[in-house]
Amino acid sequence: MLDIFTVSFFGHRQIENSRQVEEQLDGLVRRFIREKEYVDFLVGRNGEFDQFVSSAVRRANNDIDDANSSLILVLPYMTAEYANNKESFEKYYDEVEIFSSGHFKSAFQTRNRSMVDRSDLVVLCIDRSDGGAFQTAKYAKRIGKEYINLGSLDM
Repeated sequence: MLDIFTVSFFGHRQIENSRQVEEQLDGLVRRFIREKEYVDFLVGRNGEFDQFVSSAVRRANNDIDDANSSLILVLPYMTAEYANNKESFEKYYDEVEIFSSGHFKSAFQTRNRSMVDRSDLVVLCIDRSDGGAFQTAKYAKRIGKEYINLGSLDM
């Protein structure tokens, strides 16, 4: 049976040290691909950090022969952007999941908690103690999930 290592990513919509964060992500993604039998990378699509993660995974998969990973977009609900551009999304991501459980107002937090629950590791980019990414980081810490914070906030 294939041993799948699952990593989820959460960060603020805007990243201050973007170049440094991109370099750290490139290193982490490549390390996971080299060290693990298979890696599922779970990402959202809600800001710079999510874009950096997706780009790092795509770069690694292009550079590494026989890359053993999947880039999985997890949307909190069906969006017009996805509905109108389904083919483009499905070309870029290996898989798209639409998590539609829960009330609209809590959809992001419900989706984020589900991603944390199914992850072996959570990678964060948290610089301040507010927002949805910070709430997700607190949840991951509370349930004892292993995490790495690339941001400046001491967790």
